[in-house]
Amino acid sequence: MEIKILEDSKTKLVFELPGESHTFCNALREELWEDKNVDAAAYNIKHPLISAPKFLIEAKDPKKALKEAAKRLDKKSDEFLKAFKKAK
Repeated sequence: MEIKILEDSKTKLVFELPGESHTFCNALREELWEDKNVDAAAYNIKHPLISAPKFLIEAKDPKKALKEAAKRLDKKSDEFLKAFKKAK
């Protein structure tokens, strides 16, 4: 996965996720909102065929919030995969 950082300040992070869609972006946005230190988490895709999703995170430490959200999302996907394999 590629991440292009467009803006990086103490409390704001703006980045693009080339090749990603609403599926991943919605999951990441929801996971970011689970962090009490996140003040804003949103993304926009201008055109699904030609635009990369553009994310905005405003938090006390946006990079830390992004890393922690990614870890939680990874753990949840592993748990889902294990449950799915058991259901077979």
